[in-house]
Order: sequence, then C-alpha cells, then structure tokens
Amino acid sequence: MEFSLDKIQIEEFQQDGAICLRNVFEDSWVEKVKKGIEKNLANPSQYSESLVADGGPGSYFNDYCNWQTIPEFKDFVENSRAAEIVGKLMKTKFVVFYHEHVLTKEPGTYKVTPWHQDQPYYPMDGNKNCSIWLPIDPVLKQTSIQFIKGSHQWDKWYIPRKFASSNNYDIKKSLHSGNRTYEDVPDIEGQLDKYEVLQWDVQPGDCVVFHMRTLHAAPSNPLQTPRRVLSTRWLGDDMKIADRPWDTVSPPVLGGLKSGDAVASETFPVVWREH
Repeated sequence: MEFSLDKIQIEEFQQDGAICLRNVFEDSWVEKVKKGIEKNLANPSQYSESLVADGGPGSYFNDYCNWQTIPEFKDFVENSRAAEIVGKLMKTKFVVFYHEHVLTKEPGTYKVTPWHQDQPYYPMDGNKNCSIWLPIDPVLKQTSIQFIKGSHQWDKWYIPRKFASSNNYDIKKSLHSGNRTYEDVPDIEGQLDKYEVLQWDVQPGDCVVFHMRTLHAAPSNPLQTPRRVLSTRWLGDDMKIADRPWDTVSPPVLGGLKSGDAVASETFPVVWREH
C-alpha cells in the first residue's frame, strides 16, 4: 500500500490541529495492532481502568505504557510508517516515542470521554507533538473522536479532568506559571454552535492525527459493535520535561528526567530522523 503526505495535508494538520488520513496502514499492521490490544485486555497493567456509566452494559477500558512488553506494539512503533508520518506533520528533525494508549468502548458503552487537552496531563512542554488515533474497527462519525478545529492555537492550557468523574485534577501549586495560566475547560457542549467541530467516519487502516493541545472528546458507543483503538503519542525536537500544578501526571513515567531536560532518552527513544 502506497501512502505519502503532501504539503496540503501537513499545513492542514498545522492549522487545524487534527487531520484524518485515509488508507495509511496495511491490513497486516491493523491485525498486528489488534493482537496487541487483545494481549493488553487479557493482561492489563497497573495503570489500567475500566469505567461504566449508568444505563449501559458496556465498559470503557484504557491502559498505557505497555509497548515495550507487547511485541506487536513495539513493532508498530519501530517499523511501521507511523513515525515518519508524524515527523513530517510535526515538521521536526527527529521523532521521540512517548507512549501508547489502548482505548476500547464495548457495545452499549454510555460512558463519554469529556472535552480535554492531552498535553496538560503530560509533564511535557513544547509545540511539536501529536497522537495517532488508530481504530481496528469501523467507526461511524456519530461515535468517533471529535475535535475543536484550531483550538491548539488558542494559547490556552486547560486543567486536566478525571475521566471517571469529569472533575478537575486536584491543584497542588499555583495555576500561574510564567506567562501561562491553567483554566477550566470551557462548556463546549453547551455552546457547540460557536465552534467548528472536526469528526470523521474512520475505517481500519485510516487514522486521525492530532496535536496534544487540541480540545477533543469522544462520544458514547451505543452501537452493537466495539470501538477498539490504539492511540500512540509522539514528540518532536522542541519537547522538554516540565512541572505541572498537580501531583499526578499521566502517565507517571519520567525515566529519571527532570524539568527542563530534553525528552530524548532511553525511556523515550528517538524512532525517526529527518533524512
């Protein structure tokens, strides 16, 4: 399967903060990721959680930081075209792999994922970053991940929210840090008509790539089919370790690095370089 990015797609990602790419990964990669997800579900880590909302039988499972112990995930990170794609989208000289995140919503899962940015959860500062959202099941637009177009360029940082309750993280330090002030996530649902929402039907082999400060959410899955996704997190050449005003960073993995350190390390390896 041939796939190449063009300049229009790169600029679309840079401006919109999210882009859907079609027919990126061959069936063999989709099957490999599927096997990895099945292994993760069968043997979840200490970071896993399974959330259920009232009114539905299904659960929302998520787990992360297992890529070095699940060979299928490791192979995808190191040998698929994913790293090259994000490297070009981020306009970076090299790509560091941060972590993977398995996200599944069983049929009849009414638990929604609240509106949030990813980057405030992470102890990482910098602008060259992204995630690949890769489903192994067909996802209808009505149940697909959704984004506020261009919100990564608002120069806003929002307080992380707990997925179980949608409540803010507990604040341990000042919300003012240099020129940055962390704020509550705005009431997106209550004023959706103010924003342009990006959302797509997605097939296995397609993926959605988005910036870590793009506001996004995921609806419930009331359908009779599962929504199983591997989301992978990638960092560019300007990313550094940073402090946050809350004790819990997610994931709580720093590899011995301290605030201000460049992220490239044994824990967060360089997986692609610009030729």
